[in-house]
Amino acid sequence: MPLTSFILGRRYKNIARLRHIAQVFLGKGFGHIIAQLGLNRALPFRRRFARLPEPERSSIPVRLREAFEELGPTFIKLGQVLSGRPDLITIAYANEFKKLQDEVPPFPFEEAGAIIETELGAPLEELFASFDKVPAAAASIAQVHYATLPDGTEVVVKVQRPNIQESIEQDIQILRAVAALLDKHIPEARVYNPTAIVEEFARTVRREMDFGMEADNALKLADNFRDSPTIYIPRIFGAHSSRKVLTMERLTGIRIDMVAELDAAGFDRHALANNGTNAFFKQVFDDGFFHADPHPGNMFVMEDGRIGVVDFGIVGRLTEENREVIADTFLALVNKDFDKLVRQYIDMGFVSDDVDLEIFKRGFKADLVDLIEPLYTKKLGQIKLSDYLERITALATKHGLRFPRELILMNKALLTMEGLGRELDPGFDFMEAARPYAHKLITGKYAPGKIAGKIERVAEDQADFYLHLPRHLRTIIRKIIKEDLKMNLEIVHLQRFITEFDRSTNRVSFALIITGIIIASSVIIHAGRGKLVFGYPSLGIIGYLIAVFLGLWLVWGIIRSGRL
Repeated sequence: MPLTSFILGRRYKNIARLRHIAQVFLGKGFGHIIAQLGLNRALPFRRRFARLPEPERSSIPVRLREAFEELGPTFIKLGQVLSGRPDLITIAYANEFKKLQDEVPPFPFEEAGAIIETELGAPLEELFASFDKVPAAAASIAQVHYATLPDGTEVVVKVQRPNIQESIEQDIQILRAVAALLDKHIPEARVYNPTAIVEEFARTVRREMDFGMEADNALKLADNFRDSPTIYIPRIFGAHSSRKVLTMERLTGIRIDMVAELDAAGFDRHALANNGTNAFFKQVFDDGFFHADPHPGNMFVMEDGRIGVVDFGIVGRLTEENREVIADTFLALVNKDFDKLVRQYIDMGFVSDDVDLEIFKRGFKADLVDLIEPLYTKKLGQIKLSDYLERITALATKHGLRFPRELILMNKALLTMEGLGRELDPGFDFMEAARPYAHKLITGKYAPGKIAGKIERVAEDQADFYLHLPRHLRTIIRKIIKEDLKMNLEIVHLQRFITEFDRSTNRVSFALIITGIIIASSVIIHAGRGKLVFGYPSLGIIGYLIAVFLGLWLVWGIIRSGRL
């Protein structure tokens, strides 16, 4: 095994996959980053010294999206997750990643059947009365088949792709290592917190691959809407489901965004917009558990007028405290209370501990007024939630705020629902529809029972703090006396300085070696001993040739680094 492969193999389990990733990014014009991270060692030997390709004319977000598409399911999923996090990667990258399409060729029926039989422990013929061999849809993680149970119930069967878990876990390990290298070698990347991005992606994609969790989500939503006359959640068939196979009731109806078909069938589009929006606000404000991917492909208008919802792989959860803060924020926006809006963003934990709160409050409020006040020239029903959220996201990026995952999921779902509501009924007042739910939550917040409960929790926290304070103080004093008190001190850009200093000393050492070879060769030639070539000692000539080669290599390395 080559030395490079051995060294890399101690960090990466699959050198071939790492090499493929490095080659794709190299081809898309990111060779300078590959070199900075030291991943050029994974490239074939001849490509390490080849001239770096010139960056393409297209923008960096476009080239990055194209690289993700070429690298397959894991990177497509990563891009899709990041498309919902403009606060982390900026709006330009998020908008470009929204173009990533999760459409891949289906895998053979024989493999799907084998997975089902292995997971469910019975032959396909016993499990289903009929099974359509041609998949109805195929995505990067799974594909869907139509089938019929022995009792005649029509179902859809979602089957996970063969070996997809192993493939994604392998890529996650590589992404973790690359994120660590970005943190170490490219200080400019730290503002995006690449390690946190990879960890959030890992949690998200693992949830999507666990169909047992998706089944639980569907059952919870079904329980929350068990008495609803407007929303229907399909049944889950537990005996025909597992971590890799999910069987649910097949819904028939018209896709909720097919306006012409809905009109032809005689449905009231205003009522549909109202029902769908109310259902979503019930999930957010009342239940604290919501379907986080309510795009039109997951919603159908059934024959009896109810809206059927499918695909429960992505859900959001909000604590009661989070829901109250969200309601407060919404009412502060409606009432033009900018001071309260600023307080809500601080209360929700968006501001890091190292920020000067007074300076932040002044700057953030001024920007809030500049960005949001123009919206108030419109009527409430004319305000697009998408405009508000886009402006807030730009503001959050400017001030270095970080939104929690659940809030990002809620915002993304809100945008989808607002767009759908306006498509069904252009005059639909989405903001007004949210007002009664927010008022209800805030009113309940100040109910005597709620206040008493909060006072009790605060008293318990304070009592716990004061009871444990003496012990913590004794521990600190004991460590000081034993000289065992440790402090983490981070000097900004120190690691970058060390890296550059290390690189410079290596070059100086290399140059000294070359100088030594030249001096030794000169001595040998001056002595005139040994086998002669063209009248000069051959050993001296070989030494000169080696020195020339190493000198050119050193110069080429300096030129490639761009720091001549």
